[in-house]
Amino acid sequence: MKINTLLSMFAPKDVKFFPMLEETASVLSQSSTYLQELFSCENAEHRNELCKLIKAEEVKGDKVTGSIIHELNNTFITPFDREDVHALADVMDDVIDTINRCAQKVLLYQPTSFPQHTITLVEIIKKGSDEILNAANELSNIKKTDLRLRAHCKEIKRLEEEADVVYEEAIMSLFKGATNNTYSAVELIKLKEIIQELEKAVNKINSTGKVITTILVKYA
Repeated sequence: MKINTLLSMFAPKDVKFFPMLEETASVLSQSSTYLQELFSCENAEHRNELCKLIKAEEVKGDKVTGSIIHELNNTFITPFDREDVHALADVMDDVIDTINRCAQKVLLYQPTSFPQHTITLVEIIKKGSDEILNAANELSNIKKTDLRLRAHCKEIKRLEEEADVVYEEAIMSLFKGATNNTYSAVELIKLKEIIQELEKAVNKINSTGKVITTILVKYA
């Protein structure tokens, strides 16, 4: 038996990680809220402001993740295996970073308009981010909330599968639009990169669900 596992039976676990993970999940949820507003906004000035707000959330998320890693290095007994705490903090931070990259590409490329498929992908990102936030808020009482946690992970997976279909339809629609002159070649390239970044964000959300599922298997 590992020494850390043996000691964890008798020593109190440091629970400060729960509010820190919840804060990261809250930053993620807020970032996705701004992203959803960005993709429904037609005013260039307001778009720029939303991109700045998303960047500010990304900086905030980096700080919280850095604090979690610092505390992991200075805490003997953690509520979960330290690699699981690290993995969860890291993958949530990845989602925030990817959302920020989506926003920065919108800021850089200034697309003329957003196809409906991009709006749908952003809605999926928002729903998935909220599922992560709800799951993070229930981790501190995992043995009593395991059924709800499993439901959150199941919904995250369902959303990822839905996004796969939307992504394929979005790419096909782009190239169809290029052939019938709905989009110029330049506009097609802009939108394709933005759509690919949105799809990456959904995949990162799904990766977060997998980490939570791993924690559930070990501790629920």
